Amino acid sequence: MAEVITMPRLSDTMTEGKVAKWHKKVGDTVKEGDILAEIETDKAVQDFESEINGTLLYVGVEEGAAAAVDSVLAIIGNEGEDISGLTGGAAAPAAGGSEEKKSEEESKTENNATSIEQTTAEVPAGVEIITMPRLSDTMTEGKVAKWHKNVGDTVKEGDLLAEIETDKAVQDFESEFNGVLLKQGVEEGGAAPVDSVLAIIGPEGTDISAVGAPKAASQTSEKPAEQKTEAKAEEKTASVASVSSSDRVAISPLAKKMAQDKGVDINSVNGSGENGRIVKKDIENYQPSQAQAQPSVSAPAAAQVALSFVQGEDTETPNSQVRNIIAKRLAESKFSAPHYYLMVEINMDKAIEARKEINSLPDTKISFNDMIIKATAVALRKHPQVNSSWAGDKIIHRGNINVGVAVAIPDGLVVPVLKNTDQMNYTQISAAVKDMASRAKSKGLKANEMEGSTFSISNLGMFGIETFTSIINQPNSAILSVGAIIEKPIVKDGQIVVGNIMKLSLACDHRVVDGATGAQFLQTLKTYLESPLTLLL
Repeated sequence: MAEVITMPRLSDTMTEGKVAKWHKKVGDTVKEGDILAEIETDKAVQDFESEINGTLLYVGVEEGAAAAVDSVLAIIGNEGEDISGLTGGAAAPAAGGSEEKKSEEESKTENNATSIEQTTAEVPAGVEIITMPRLSDTMTEGKVAKWHKNVGDTVKEGDLLAEIETDKAVQDFESEFNGVLLKQGVEEGGAAPVDSVLAIIGPEGTDISAVGAPKAASQTSEKPAEQKTEAKAEEKTASVASVSSSDRVAISPLAKKMAQDKGVDINSVNGSGENGRIVKKDIENYQPSQAQAQPSVSAPAAAQVALSFVQGEDTETPNSQVRNIIAKRLAESKFSAPHYYLMVEINMDKAIEARKEINSLPDTKISFNDMIIKATAVALRKHPQVNSSWAGDKIIHRGNINVGVAVAIPDGLVVPVLKNTDQMNYTQISAAVKDMASRAKSKGLKANEMEGSTFSISNLGMFGIETFTSIINQPNSAILSVGAIIEKPIVKDGQIVVGNIMKLSLACDHRVVDGATGAQFLQTLKTYLESPLTLLL
């Protein structure tokens, strides 16, 4: 019996999806795990796999068109099966909406010639135009950190073309085509808007002078109007991989999520899909060997660029894309959110004893920062208002507790996020923080690993800083600043004794977190850290 495949909801903010490319056409045989199409969401382009076997009988959304979530995307069934009852009206709204959207996009770009349109007006046969991909939902332009291919070099599908620096990370950009690199649209170190010309690939000796697009770095481009060019640009976006070698493994989104949930190293999985691609059944049937079960070694941290001091001589360092965005967002946060600060002293004597006992266990080593992260996450359960966000005319109370941990890198500061932190134990938190901090310093974090935080922590205690205040990492409504543990005289049972004191500072957005609410949260956190056993209650 035929089954209706609907447009999936691939992100929490997705309301409609766009079919960047169909991998199957009507009449083709489809097997479970085969890629049906590439779906462009509001954040990325993702592969969409079939969950059933059969024949593709109907396509509800044309390539390059968009449709609402849950509308008819395709119908799969037995060859020759009558599906008139399923297509009678279900797909019409989606198709109509797509046509409306397409006409709106055409009218928007009718009077505006984009750089891509100018470029594709006279594209010679076999020549492919590579555009600057959108690698995160907030990215408006990308910077070429490094070219791995020069003009005249032979390029094969899967070869690394360049490293693209976004507002969040540096990511590798792979070629989807074979040919020769005929043009670099952006110089190394230069920036260009999303969807502008990044490179041109084609047969050796091809004359591309007629293409005639000016340097992409000096233009502000919009999305191309032609569906063919649009689909190609989206294909390039799909080809981007993180600096981490594991991200260059061909794997479907569903299989990748299953691998993460099961803790499977995808580098050790043999794919059975197209071109060795890892699909759902490969993860389900995966059996780790003894060697594969060993933990992977994190990449070494990148060394900060050395600056030399020369008497009487001023020098300049161009801002990286990351630093520019950090500066912009911190300024927006400081001047848009009414900050206020609460401070408290914590007696860490019992926490020190607890950590010593935990670390005495085999293969276990946690830090005080791991204990603070865990205690903070559990405290947020009891004070959900602190785990909320300001949204203009409403306050959003977050359903998950995702703690962002500030990490210093040569370019400034990034905040990788521990998803569902309250459900993690000390060992999981410790491993995740070490892994993310290491990859952050080597610019190997993925964009989605720095999104979705509901609360943030910044710790300068390891530098001997006793107390400090931080700027809120919006859209969070609070950030915890952690100082060093200092031995100092305290009064205990009427006697002056030496105690181990740590100061915490909580910066709050007064639009969301009132003073009393912030104070109650700190009191709960103080209880958990001064009596670690209370975390078990």
